[in-house]
Amino acid sequence: MTTTRIPAAEITGVRGVLTKRLAKRTLGRVPTSLGVYWHNQRVLLTMAGLGRKVQRWNACDEQLKSFAHMAVAAQVGCSWCLDFNYFEAHNKNLDMDKAREVPRWRESNVFTALEREVLAYAEAMTVTEPTVTEEMVASLRAQLGEPAIVELTAVIAFANFTTRPNVALGIESDGFAAACGLKPLAPSTAVRS
Repeated sequence: MTTTRIPAAEITGVRGVLTKRLAKRTLGRVPTSLGVYWHNQRVLLTMAGLGRKVQRWNACDEQLKSFAHMAVAAQVGCSWCLDFNYFEAHNKNLDMDKAREVPRWRESNVFTALEREVLAYAEAMTVTEPTVTEEMVASLRAQLGEPAIVELTAVIAFANFTTRPNVALGIESDGFAAACGLKPLAPSTAVRS
């Protein structure tokens, strides 16, 4: 891991002790990103709180949402998000052969037609200007239904909300995937400068 663009702050105080304890209990360690975001605890708490709410949504298949988030992370170049989502997919017993292939989904033959549509949709929402088409939404709507497509769209938007600040702040992988004894992630096709 390289040095972040903003050095991690010391996580102190009662809130800091509780935050570090929660991170260790849920993740096994305190991630580097926590120290970077600790500089503005209101931002950290708002992002974390929103993330907890997003995790409770259940109108869309968990695996599709996970793959969509990974597709955003791979496209934006957020190694931290890709690593963490790989770790989460493992903990949720999702298809790890597919999860590993998300960064190179176009070349891989492990995905269903629906999964490919979801990955393409995630990428189309992520580029600037977004390239989502009527056909993309109509196809996913027909296959998933309105509640699920709305949820999937919001998950992809949330993925963009969390991946882009990490890239901008230089937050990179903390090795979560390696911590669970998994093979390395497929290389990202994202171009970073």
